[in-house]
Amino acid sequence: MADQDFQERTEKATTRRREKAREEGRVAKSVELNSAAVIVLGFLTLFMLGPSLAGQIKQMMAYTMSNAPFLAASDPTFAKVFTDSMAKFFLILTPVFAVMVIIAVGINVAQVGFKIAPKALEPKFEKLDITKGLKRLVSVKSLVDGVKNSLKLLVIGLVAYKAISRDFPSFFNLPDMSVTEVAASMGRLSLLLALKIGAVIFIIAVLDYLFQRYDYEKSIRMSKKELRDEYKDTEGDPLIKSRTRQLQREMSRHRMMQEIPTADVVITNPTEIAVALRYDQEEMTAPVVVAKGERLIAQMIREIAIKHNIPIVEDKPLARALFKMCDIGQMVPANLYRAVAEVLAYVYRLKNKVVR
Repeated sequence: MADQDFQERTEKATTRRREKAREEGRVAKSVELNSAAVIVLGFLTLFMLGPSLAGQIKQMMAYTMSNAPFLAASDPTFAKVFTDSMAKFFLILTPVFAVMVIIAVGINVAQVGFKIAPKALEPKFEKLDITKGLKRLVSVKSLVDGVKNSLKLLVIGLVAYKAISRDFPSFFNLPDMSVTEVAASMGRLSLLLALKIGAVIFIIAVLDYLFQRYDYEKSIRMSKKELRDEYKDTEGDPLIKSRTRQLQREMSRHRMMQEIPTADVVITNPTEIAVALRYDQEEMTAPVVVAKGERLIAQMIREIAIKHNIPIVEDKPLARALFKMCDIGQMVPANLYRAVAEVLAYVYRLKNKVVR
């Protein structure tokens, strides 16, 4: 039965299980959502920065062409010219790359939050096992991923074809256009194509994220045995905790019983409740409850009081009030001073004590 409970993971994951999975790098995340954001926002960034980038690239090419004789004389192989040009080209595109990185990181943080998982970076040599690798290739998950990717490519291809097919007639006019007009036309078409493909990928990404979320929650489910084991690890064995609490109650009761002989009076209900009070006029500002109990404990308090010749006074309302309002070691509240003072005065008269 225990083995069956261990295999059947029907319980929701605890916070500790989720944190452990997160530390291992297991989170609910859709890669498609990253792709959609990078495509749409990346192309929008490129479209907005396009004129500025084109102007800088044009200046770079114009400088190279106008100084070609001088550059050829100083560097016949053009190796340095090529290296410098490539460095300038990537420097010009740095803002675009920076935006892409910010978008990719931002989408990941939005999905799973910011968390560095060192365990996810640790090398796993079991992945080098050829047998396990073949099993992963022919697994149900691989089949589902293959079908999903094929459908995704099919849908994206259809959307791209529909977007481009509308502009097929305008392609015949490209030879008659200037370079600026061709660039503007191609830029508009590229942006439109990117937005449509990005929208489709975004829809796919939302569905994929919901599936990844479901699959993740399913993968971290726990069996009843795992829940019990985790509770024992974090809170301790319930049987041991119960025994510890029992011992603590017994020790507290023992200390309480030892304090009863120091009491001045025991107020009873008369059989259900017993409260023992002590008052030292020189050291205390108010009487203190040294013991209290119900039923069996109340009977034990009365027996100890009789054994040590401590007066027992029956006062049902006062006994109930003291039992309810006072803890052991706590002073009597001010609203009970008068009632307690009358009881103590009676006790002192019995013991021939003089109350100041």
